[in-house]
Amino acid sequence: MTTSITAAQRDQLKRLGTATIHEAQGQRGAVDPRIAPLDPTMRLAGPALTVDIRPGDNLMIHYALTKARPGDVLVVDAKAFVDAGPWGDVLTFAAQQIGIAGLVIDGAVRDASQIVEMGFPVFCRGLSIRGTNKHQPGKLNLPLILGGAAVRPGDIVVGDRDGLVIVAADEVPEVIAASAAREQKEAQMRERLAQGATMVELLGLRETLDSLGLR
Repeated sequence: MTTSITAAQRDQLKRLGTATIHEAQGQRGAVDPRIAPLDPTMRLAGPALTVDIRPGDNLMIHYALTKARPGDVLVVDAKAFVDAGPWGDVLTFAAQQIGIAGLVIDGAVRDASQIVEMGFPVFCRGLSIRGTNKHQPGKLNLPLILGGAAVRPGDIVVGDRDGLVIVAADEVPEVIAASAAREQKEAQMRERLAQGATMVELLGLRETLDSLGLR
């Protein structure tokens, strides 16, 4: 089961960015930074359709595409297996016909150059030219631990050049508000810095520095 977010919320999350969101929600939801975008310009935000697959087998990915809805982000637990690529350019094309927002996989993909040219956001652990089998069962729409972060079906996945962060489906409005407030605070800090203030002053670090003998 996936969760809907509005187009405005999706755009806000993409604009706010993963680092701001992670800080604003109490430093929760960060995914292993080794799961990275194929291209640094790639961004995504959308509800997770979670997929558990066996290493070296992509049968459940094909099945997941039959259940996906426009705007979903496929979140695939491939057990950090990078010796084969269960996703390539043909699956990318199929996903684009459905309107899937992107792929996050704790594993490898292939056909990277073509995927980048197609403009489809993919975050992965690595690349492999080896293909996969299509026999093994797996699971769909279940809670996963992906790169150290808990992901429930319908949770919102946000990705950009800095990495990936998971936002609980029922916390989206609050997280957007907290992230926007953090952005405003940082804008005020920049104004103060332009006026001659220091980061030590703005962050109240003088007492800590003094205690360490750093004067």
